[in-house]
Amino acid sequence: MSENRKEEGLVALGGKTTYSNEYNPSLLEAFENLNRENDYWVRFNCPEFTTLCPITGQPDFAEIRISYIPDVKMVESKSLKLYLHSFRNHGGFHEDCVNRIMKDLIRLMDPKYIEVTGFFVPRGGISIYPYANYGRPGTRYEQLALQRMDRHE
Repeated sequence: MSENRKEEGLVALGGKTTYSNEYNPSLLEAFENLNRENDYWVRFNCPEFTTLCPITGQPDFAEIRISYIPDVKMVESKSLKLYLHSFRNHGGFHEDCVNRIMKDLIRLMDPKYIEVTGFFVPRGGISIYPYANYGRPGTRYEQLALQRMDRHE
């Protein structure tokens, strides 16, 4: 880890990995985007996401995909991994988990644009694929969010 990243207060990267057994958004860490002059996509794929059904307590499994266009801050990937793991014993409906992940990342980074999709494994013969997105209000990214929502399948 570079000294520059240490100065930004990152603790998860390079540190001992400790997993939280409870939902914990404070695990998320951000660092400075060194390429703010460019718009570009950052994509994460978490194929082993787990959470608990808030009614039955049974485990739900999903692949979570996160795509965003950063502005000043970016999410540090190890902290994201630890944060997503913190849902493991959390009781949350599929749609709530996807929206919560998106809102926590918005609070952390204030990205220009972000979208989060959950591809949940079928239970009872039904798959649920919630999708949420956000574009910064008053910018072209707000229009991007509307367009991507309109064209979402």
